[in-house]
Order: sequence, then structure tokens, then C-alpha cells
Amino acid sequence: MTRDLTRLIRPKSIAVVGGGAWCAEVIRQTEKIEFDGSIWPVHPKSPDISGHKVYPSIDALPASPDATFIGINRHATIPVVRELAANGAGGAVCFASGFSESAAEDATSSDLQADLVAAAGDMPILGPNCYGLINALDGAAIWPDQHGCKRLDSGVAILTQSSNIAINLTNQQRGLPIAYVATCGNMAQLNQADIASAFLDDPRITALGLHIEGFTNLRAWEALATKAHTKGIPIVALKVGASDEAQAATVSHTASLAGSDAGAAALIKRLGFARVHDLPVFLETLKLLHLSGPLSAPTIASISCSGGEASLMADTALHSGITFPDLTEEQHTQLANILGPMVALANPLDYHTYIWRDADAMAKAWSAMMTPEVGLTFSVVDYPPENRADWDCATDAAIKAHKTTGRPMAVVASLPELLPADVTQTLIEGGVVPMHGLREAISAASATTQIAAPETTPLALAPGSPPHTAQVLTEQDAKTALAAHGLDIPNGANVSGLSDLIEAAKTLTPPLVLKSQGIAHKTEAGAVKLRLTAADLPAAAQSMPTDSFLIEEMVSNTVAELLIGVTHDPAHGFVLTIAAGGTLTEVLSDSASFLVPASSESVRAALHTLKIAPLLTGYRGAPPANINAILQAIDSLQAYVLANLDSLQEVEINPLICTPTRAVAADALIRKDMS
Repeated sequence: MTRDLTRLIRPKSIAVVGGGAWCAEVIRQTEKIEFDGSIWPVHPKSPDISGHKVYPSIDALPASPDATFIGINRHATIPVVRELAANGAGGAVCFASGFSESAAEDATSSDLQADLVAAAGDMPILGPNCYGLINALDGAAIWPDQHGCKRLDSGVAILTQSSNIAINLTNQQRGLPIAYVATCGNMAQLNQADIASAFLDDPRITALGLHIEGFTNLRAWEALATKAHTKGIPIVALKVGASDEAQAATVSHTASLAGSDAGAAALIKRLGFARVHDLPVFLETLKLLHLSGPLSAPTIASISCSGGEASLMADTALHSGITFPDLTEEQHTQLANILGPMVALANPLDYHTYIWRDADAMAKAWSAMMTPEVGLTFSVVDYPPENRADWDCATDAAIKAHKTTGRPMAVVASLPELLPADVTQTLIEGGVVPMHGLREAISAASATTQIAAPETTPLALAPGSPPHTAQVLTEQDAKTALAAHGLDIPNGANVSGLSDLIEAAKTLTPPLVLKSQGIAHKTEAGAVKLRLTAADLPAAAQSMPTDSFLIEEMVSNTVAELLIGVTHDPAHGFVLTIAAGGTLTEVLSDSASFLVPASSESVRAALHTLKIAPLLTGYRGAPPANINAILQAIDSLQAYVLANLDSLQEVEINPLICTPTRAVAADALIRKDMS
């Protein structure tokens, strides 16, 4: 059900239900940011709360409130929610705890949360177990504690499940204009995607930051990504609390390679969001997006008056995906004319101090670095607490360079505390991005390059709950099932017992492979023998752990071996993993993950990022693998998954033997519900 959150997040009237310090604080905090609408305290006995007339009940209010803060205990909250819904209220914040988050201590709490949702009906509710929301654009704080928000004309929206993190973020001193903050608590009715989607409807929002503990309702997240891309509003995700659900299946290597976070990472990438991993980078990325937007290219220029700082910038950017373009001949000429013969010209640039205090000359040098090929130019400046006037030239030069070139410019302090609040504000007013910390700045710049259009093909999701029981198919049955969807498998034969091995091998061309069936990890169990003739088979079978065998023709001309597999991750869908295969799987831990269905284009690009990519493309004159055949094998695997969404737990091909002409499944494992 889609609910209209407009009145809740942009209220003209706020009711506060309850007495005591919490409700008084809601009134104080919303007055602090100059709310010019109506505030209506509701309490059956108090004559006055914070100087406002008190109404004895919801029915006694002058009109149906747009937003209501409910600051009473959990049992009393439910009838109030029911009354608000019946009176056509715009929405409510349910502050009380003791609902589903307390299920381990109180078995009735989940039922109580279900009662809350039923009482709300179509009326949107935040929580329970949450602080609520702050709208600094319209001066509304349905919020029972201190905050650092100020009235704004535009800014970013931040949404988190944690009320304490939300408080801390509002008090940041980094110059980030926060327009909305909301906490969603237990998400009994509204999930984060629903709330975030409502924020996108406000044209004053420039970027959206999401602190995510877990994903629910993946279709709502897909809709959010599409809406954000259409509106041109970038989204930054800080995903924490990695789920162990993806490791529930432990039979295959795929599950351990994918790990607990692979599904979340693949989902965030598929949605086109930028992903960050800590709060400082979260804030710096949002600030960069608000003031400048995503980098137009994954390239930067760096300017500093110290070789040490230049080296730090270069080292910090290592492995970030951000590069420093070499200076052109024209740039060399321009910089040499400005800086003189004593400066070694490079990017990052150490310009020494020959032009220090000459803001015009500094601006000309900066401008020479700011070519269209550079996504963002950094000036590294740490402002001392004393004699600050000597550093004004660096501020002025950055602003002048930005205005001269029209290109993105940032001033970054290597120590975050050495970028003062007044300088931060001056830079912002001049169109320059103030950034706090080299690592944070580089990470933020890199994060913005992840922002992309979401994939348009819907995620493959199981139609119901994951099956509770699953069985492992024999290797031959697994291969046969996959071959029905186009997978290339070796010629082979099934044999029970030792007596028929030689007879069964007569139709096969040696060298042969003999495998003992019913063993998940055959190499470790001594359940596979290679390079055999038909005559070798009985002796090879004697030492194997079962008496059910599979004889196959060996695949020749191997270029490389891959693992391709899919696990069912209930939190994120079906996770496709591609990795170095065979005996190298554990040694290299060389993998990439996607969500099904993954496009051939994204898979092809990922193959070239693997450590074994040189083997696939022809190492030292060796023939390359047939990449199209590999992609066909992966498409066949995905086709099998899509046909078995309701029963599949995991499927793995390891190794997929890659040759110059073929991609052949030498081994396959399927675990699925057979009921």
C-alpha cells in the first residue's frame, strides 16, 4: 500500500500527546527552528504545557493534526493511533519502545506491534521506538531531544534507524546543510524506502543519505532507485549490520566466498547508490553532492605547498579508483610561467611557497590544474588557530579559481579540526567544497563515482518463504538439470558398483575422469581421479568412498578454471558469485558478486577485474578463453535459477573449465527443496 506522507513530513499543525519532559521538549525543539504553524498539546489533565493551550483529547483539537508526536507508553499508544486515524490525521511518530524490538524479553510485544499497525490503517506512522523527524526547511521538529538543525532553503535528507546516530549527525560541524532527518525505528508500517521516497517529492532536497541496517521490501527499494534517478537526486548508503543469512548454506564454496555482505553490496550497486562505510565519509559525500554533485570523471588534481602533503594525497588515493591525470604540455607551460623554474611540475602539485600571499597568482596556478578532464581539484590547506590572516590567501585563491574556471573545487584539511567553521562557511558561499580529512575527502570523491542509473530488470525474488528443507542432487542429476537450460557438460555415464565400469566407458573417449557421487568436496575426500583409461577405472574406484560413480571425458586445452554459483539470500534475493575456480578458489578468494538476473555486460566487466583475468585474456601469448562461452554458461546458470526460484537454496559449478572454444561444467552441485 502506498501512503501519502506529505502532511506528516511537511506539517502545518503538530499535536503532542502526553505530558512531562519529552513532550515539552518536542515543543521546545520545533519552536527552536521557528515553526510558524499550530502546536496543540494533548493531555487529559494538564492545563498548560510550555505556554500552549492543552486539549483534553484528540477529538477536542481545532482540526485534524498534520503530524502527531505520541509520547506515552506502548499500551496507551495504540488507542491514540486508532483515534488519530479515525479523525483523518496526517501521520504520527510513535515514540514508545517495547514493541517487536523486545520480542526476546516479552513474547507479547510482536502482537502489540501488529495491533499498532492495524490501528493506524492507512495513516502513516514512524516507528515505534523512534525519535521521529526534523524538517529544517519548514521548521518542524516532531522530535523529543536536542538537535543541531537550523532553518534552510535547501539541503540533504538523512534517514536512519538509530535515533542516537541521528542526533549526532544533526550536530556535525562540517558545513553540511541537513534539510530533513528522520528515524524509522522498528519500521512497523513504513520501511526506509517508503520514507525516502516521500523526501524525494520535496524539490528542495539535493541528496539523500541512508543509514541502513537491513533491507525489507526489495520492490520498494527498486522503485526508490528509479524515482531518485528520474529526479536526479543522488543517494548515499551507509550499510551496517551485515546479515548472516547468505551463509545459511554451507555446502558450496559459493556461500563462503559471497560472505554475509555480498548480497547487500550487490543490491546497492544494482540500485545505483554510492556506498560508504563510516559516518565521516557519509557526511563528506553528502556535502560534496550537495555543493558540487558527483565527479564527472574518476580523476582529481591536488595542489599543496608541501611535498609531504602531495605524497599523502597520492598514497591516500591508492586503490580508491581515483587517479591523477598527468599534466599536459599546455599545463606545464602555464604553471612554469606562474611558479617559476624552481618548482617540479606534476599532479599532485607541490607549488612550494613562492607565490604564497599572492591570491591572484595562486588562483591562476589552481586554474591551470582545473582542466575539463579533472573531476575535482583539491587544495590542501590546514588553517592554524593563530595568525589566521596569513591563510586567507588560500581561501581567496580557491574561490577565484572556481569562479574563473567554473570547475569543481574543494579545500581539504589533512586534519579535520584544522578547517574552522567560519572558513567552511566562506568557502561554501564561494562555491568551493570544504572537506575535512584527506581520507574522508578521497573516499567521498570516489563514492560519488559509484552513482549510476539503476538496473531496470527487476530482481529475481522467491515467490514465498524460503524452503525449510533441502536436498543435494547427485552431480549427474545437477548437470542434467543445468544442461536443459543450455549449459555445456562433458560426455559421461553413471555406474553403480565396480563391475560395469569398463563397459560403460566404451562409448567415451579417454582420457577419462572417475568421480565418486554423493560427495560435496571431492578432491579433499579422494573422490576424483583424472587422466584414466577404461582399463584404469576398476583400480581407481577401489579406494573411493562410495560405490556410485560418474565417468566423464576430460576436457582438454584448459585456459583457466572458474567457479560460478548462486545462493539464495532471503534478505537480498539470489546472489551470483563468479570466482577463480578449482583448487585456486580458497587460495585466491578472487570473486565478484551480483544479484540475479545479472546482465552480460556487467558480468563481462567483472571478469576483467578478477586476479585470473590475464589467464582469461591470453597470458604471455597463450590462447585466450572464449569469453562468450563463459557468458553463455553464466546465462544458463541464471536461467536455471529463474526457473526454480521457489525451491532453490544454492547451485554451483566448480570448476567451469574455460578453453579457447568452450566453457564446460566439470562439476556441479544443486541444493534445493524437493517436496
